[in-house]
Amino acid sequence: MTSQFQPPIRARDAEHSIVYRNDREFCGWPFISGFWTVAEGHHLVAFKKKPASYTSAADVHHDEVAKVGPQMVTLRTRDNGRSWDPGSLQLLYDLGADQDAMFAGGPPDYAADPPVDFLDRNVLVASGATPDYFRPHSRAWIRVSTDGGSTWRRPILATNAGLPSLSGHASPLVRPDGVCLLFMTAVSADGWKRRPVVYAAVEGGAYWTFVSMITPNADDGAADSERNVGLRFGAHRYFYPRGIMLPDGAIIVAVRCQRDPTSILWTEIFRSVDGGRTWGFLSRVNDWGAPGDLVRMRDGRIACVYGYRLPPFGLRARLSSDGGATWGREIVLRDDGGSWDLGYPRVIEHVPGRLLTVYYMNCKDDPIQMNGGVRHIAQTVFTPD
Repeated sequence: MTSQFQPPIRARDAEHSIVYRNDREFCGWPFISGFWTVAEGHHLVAFKKKPASYTSAADVHHDEVAKVGPQMVTLRTRDNGRSWDPGSLQLLYDLGADQDAMFAGGPPDYAADPPVDFLDRNVLVASGATPDYFRPHSRAWIRVSTDGGSTWRRPILATNAGLPSLSGHASPLVRPDGVCLLFMTAVSADGWKRRPVVYAAVEGGAYWTFVSMITPNADDGAADSERNVGLRFGAHRYFYPRGIMLPDGAIIVAVRCQRDPTSILWTEIFRSVDGGRTWGFLSRVNDWGAPGDLVRMRDGRIACVYGYRLPPFGLRARLSSDGGATWGREIVLRDDGGSWDLGYPRVIEHVPGRLLTVYYMNCKDDPIQMNGGVRHIAQTVFTPD
């Protein structure tokens, strides 16, 4: 109990580097875009990017950047993050394209394609939302690669299964029986309630459909705030679910909660012991910081890494030694951010006992400043104890 309330410590041997940066682009949000490790050991990170001049606040305002035509791209490292190949940059999904035309006239699913073995490490599943996340009219799209991200099948739309709105955010998990679960977020017809949901692949990935709600109906994610701030910046409970499976078969999922996405947001954990069919609250990871990505380390500990949007801005982490029931003291990865506009990490175990996390960042010492420095994709390799 007392260990989690000890003062924060700095990560040991933390090494920071740039994955991708363009001084004329806003780049961000790996957490909702994707991160995969393929059979060869290569890692692929996905993120969004959009031209930005950094001459006005509109260049970095999320209502402009996220809503109006960013591209989602992938980038590859073949040497475990020591370098990222700029020549590997590949378009994954274009939100600037005509969204209706993209899905018009084509098959609505993958039923005519060969079945997919989701236990194959070269099978990758991406998901997102069109035309934007968490809107009353949002639809979740899915893309599949069977060759380690070299090529991708055409995008398909997930069925809403009676839900008013559905947003995907690149959060697949494969059960031992080979079923691919996708964690997504349902939104109410007025946009002010969010609720994390579980979808599952049917008939070898022909399509995905509804399995369960993660949070209880009695606490349904209603926004408890004034509604004159706009949907994106309102207080919302329970979205961005990200899950991992433990050796005993239990699944734990991190979800984001917020009062204010520019500052007051935190991470909670829910748990399923029946393959994702039913869920219960397990723990709250932190006071502040979300969304949080999870990884189970080879020594059995679970790490949760998250952006920290209070001064000093940066990236932080906590460890659990009991399957996510309790969390240790906070670990500061870096605190040199130029503003709250950072985070959305993905994390893996780089080598035994050492983690690699990829996220978006802006720095307070950047010579280019517009409510923070140039938004770019960065990584930190660190020892979490």
